Amino acid sequence: MPMQVCTGAMMQCTFGVAPSTFNATPKMVMTSNMQAGIIMDHIPIMNVPPFGMCNSPSNPQVAAATAAALGVLTPMPCVPVLPAPWVPGAPTVLITNQPALDNNCKLNCAWGGVISFTAPGQFTHQIP
Repeated sequence: MPMQVCTGAMMQCTFGVAPSTFNATPKMVMTSNMQAGIIMDHIPIMNVPPFGMCNSPSNPQVAAATAAALGVLTPMPCVPVLPAPWVPGAPTVLITNQPALDNNCKLNCAWGGVISFTAPGQFTHQIP
């Protein structure tokens, strides 16, 4: 079941070596006492911090370091390049006239990585 994503959600990139924590852009809408995310929250560093090191051979820094190491894949610091919003969003849930972000959304990095949520930042608790 999709869950609304908020500040504190955990993300992983397919080419990143470490997880990262989502930061929603401040707005008047909260979920679980945290800022709610929307599909337009895709600004590198601000909304989507780096994932440690990048292993993508499409990343020019990785390609140059790998060439300098005679073809041995050489990771370089991750700096996400995120040209488009999260997809698909939750089109029936609008926050500031934009689709809300849920834990099924994906974000594509220009270097070929796909960013997804591993934890939405909020959880439901069942009382026994």
